Amino acid sequence: MRRLILLAAILASLSCRRRDAPATIEGPPETLMFIRAADPKAAAQFVAGFHAPEQKAWRWTMGKFSVKLRPPFGASQNGARLRLNFTAPEPVIAKFGKIALAASVGPMKLDPETYSKAGTFAYVRDVPAAALMAESVTVEFALDKFFAAGEIEQRELGIIVASAGFEKK
Repeated sequence: MRRLILLAAILASLSCRRRDAPATIEGPPETLMFIRAADPKAAAQFVAGFHAPEQKAWRWTMGKFSVKLRPPFGASQNGARLRLNFTAPEPVIAKFGKIALAASVGPMKLDPETYSKAGTFAYVRDVPAAALMAESVTVEFALDKFFAAGEIEQRELGIIVASAGFEKK
């Protein structure tokens, strides 16, 4: 009986200590390989040039924008494929006629692509292994034409991004 009382006292004191224990500090969130515009877990990976998520699905960009991504396993040997899923909005195409989107991964510049009609597109480029040696990389995008802040609203507006990421080759 004494052993049971002693065991109960020990368990009670341990549970009290757990409640009083200081909160643990979590490490930084894991860098994802593929990110969706409205995913709160990926918010920090939309590094620069993005506006807040809208309709829980997409984000407007500015003229220059960047994301931080984790390359897929084996990318440092085989390279990877970069994919940006986006919409070229009708007002942007109506004003400028066409827009060009270019990207770079570190010092590695990827070929631009020109879009001359409104719609949903995927900018897809192979990225060489030499650009994917780090645990995470920053991909910088640039549009040649976009709405300046104050032109149609207070924000600078380029394209509408739904997702971005790397795919294994």
